[in-house]
Amino acid sequence: MKVEQIYTGCLAHAAYYIENNGEAAVFDPLREVEPYLERAKKDNAKIKYVFETHFHADFVSGHLDLQKKAGSEIVFGPNAKPNYEAIVAEDNQIFNVGSYKVKVIHTPGHTMESTTYMLMDEQGKEHGIITGDTLFIGDVGRPDLAQHVVSDLTEEKLAGHLYDSLRNKILPLSDDLIIYPNHGAGSACGKMMSKETTDTLGNQKKVNYALQEMTKDEFIEALLKGLTTPPGYFPQNVLMNIKGYESLDSVMDRATQALDPVAFEAAANETAALVLDTRDAADFAKGYIPNSINIGLEGSFAQWVGEMIPSVKQEILLVTYPDKEEEAITRLSRVGYDNTIGFLKGGFESWKNSGNEYETIQRIGPKEFEKAYNEEKPLVIDVRKKSEFDSEHIIGALNIPLNEINQHLAEIPKDKPFMVHCAGGYRSMIAASILKQRGWDDFVDIVGGFEEVAENTSVAKSDYVCPTTML
Repeated sequence: MKVEQIYTGCLAHAAYYIENNGEAAVFDPLREVEPYLERAKKDNAKIKYVFETHFHADFVSGHLDLQKKAGSEIVFGPNAKPNYEAIVAEDNQIFNVGSYKVKVIHTPGHTMESTTYMLMDEQGKEHGIITGDTLFIGDVGRPDLAQHVVSDLTEEKLAGHLYDSLRNKILPLSDDLIIYPNHGAGSACGKMMSKETTDTLGNQKKVNYALQEMTKDEFIEALLKGLTTPPGYFPQNVLMNIKGYESLDSVMDRATQALDPVAFEAAANETAALVLDTRDAADFAKGYIPNSINIGLEGSFAQWVGEMIPSVKQEILLVTYPDKEEEAITRLSRVGYDNTIGFLKGGFESWKNSGNEYETIQRIGPKEFEKAYNEEKPLVIDVRKKSEFDSEHIIGALNIPLNEINQHLAEIPKDKPFMVHCAGGYRSMIAASILKQRGWDDFVDIVGGFEEVAENTSVAKSDYVCPTTML
């Protein structure tokens, strides 16, 4: 049986495509559906079903556009209550895709409608399970997301449901089944996911901490330990997936408005739009439109947009490299940010060449940092995650994780200089742009972040502490 995994690295997301005898099915599709339509066209097949493992929190699914464009039927598992036409399947219900069969296995825990789909080939042999966010490679789905939509679904209750689902529905299955999860390492939907994107169930029974023998209370404690606060856009995406959303075609039509510098400035002044600059950190630092925020398209763009822009309804004006506008709009819409109202025609260079005011951010390399650190002892602000900071950090540095920076602005001085860094320079430039927008000016960004400092300076050899190792 052939199962095609369609993996999107920036979201650590896996969709799946199967086809047999002219009928196809897609599982957990991304917002832009053209790749699935083209894939089915290549097979001369009709996409009969769109199977959803649950109402996703970290992206907006493409099920509604596939329903509209391909005539596909949308399938959810038990307990789902979508606000649009869909099949809400029963536990153990079987769907035919050509001569293949797809069996519904209700596995609540990540959410109450969470469902695993068993794939069976032409002979009826069980091939694998598409597990959604129920079971990952090395991990299981976090149980604290649904409570942000339904308050009485506490994380303890959901973790208990997940324990039962794994023990009663997953563990009894054959060891040779292939696991096809919805996410891999880098997703915020779990905490210990492997970089591998498939495995056998038998191997996961051996190595996955959540599948080891333990009581329900022990499982709940292990699952909840170390969970970080989910990104703020997660519950907003869940509601979009439940209630429905605007077609991506309409979003693109509205967003792909090329604005010259005069029109762009007028739009920025006349609306509440955020100016989002998606160029890389080095180019942004050399010159950017005042009050714009930098989130580079070449990094974990969608995830950081979701972390740093509180509302998916926020109007956005884009600054991109030429010919990157549609990619930026698409990636914004993947996580529900559908209100881009235009982009700067010709990119930042057109703004600069028109004689408009622009700002810069001062940056220094690791050697300059070493000299300043030894001679001036400036405040160093580390915007990496707490776990990264706890592993190793520059002595005296203040840890303010990027996704928490807006809650800790009072800790950042305006009356003395400081330095900002992350691991490699991507997150620190996001932080720098936010600080500039909020009125901070007397600081520098460290090029290459902690990685470059550790590799190229004596500061890193003698002046950073590694608590984990010391313990």
